[in-house]
Amino acid sequence: MKLERIHHVAYRCRDAEQTVEWYRKYLNMDFVLAIAENQVPSTKAPDPYMHIFLDAGGGNILAFFELPNSPDMGRDENTPDWVQHLAMKVGSMDELLDTKARLEADGIDVVGPTDHTIFQSIYFFDPNGHRLELACDTHSPEMMRRLDKVKWDMLKEWSRTKRAPGHASWMHDGTYSE
Repeated sequence: MKLERIHHVAYRCRDAEQTVEWYRKYLNMDFVLAIAENQVPSTKAPDPYMHIFLDAGGGNILAFFELPNSPDMGRDENTPDWVQHLAMKVGSMDELLDTKARLEADGIDVVGPTDHTIFQSIYFFDPNGHRLELACDTHSPEMMRRLDKVKWDMLKEWSRTKRAPGHASWMHDGTYSE
């Protein structure tokens, strides 16, 4: 078996309507589906929920559950908040910068653009506390070829040492040249 694509990715939200409106306003995502039940289909637990689905482009769906009878949302306190995030691709730096300006104009804190050498990105939080990243690719085919060539060696070295391997240090030390 080979996977075709991600069918949907689901997160929890505090308020389904607010979440739909926020993603429509700031990320121009279409609201495509809502499912509401009073009983969880897989477990048969009596737990009402609203499940909303948003079009993230390219056949990708971002979904959320509002769970009114569950304890307040939390997060994994043992994981830094910069680790768990959802990164979505945009088509140009102009789109990235325009979105940053719109978010900031409405008082939303934005980090970046951050230059990752092969892409640039901005980071911010949605109204549910989920960290989002918008990324614009800036890589060349040669950069990607070089990274592909060393990926297994990097992984094996990391597994042995738990220290960052230097195979792709050109990404951050300014020594890259084609």
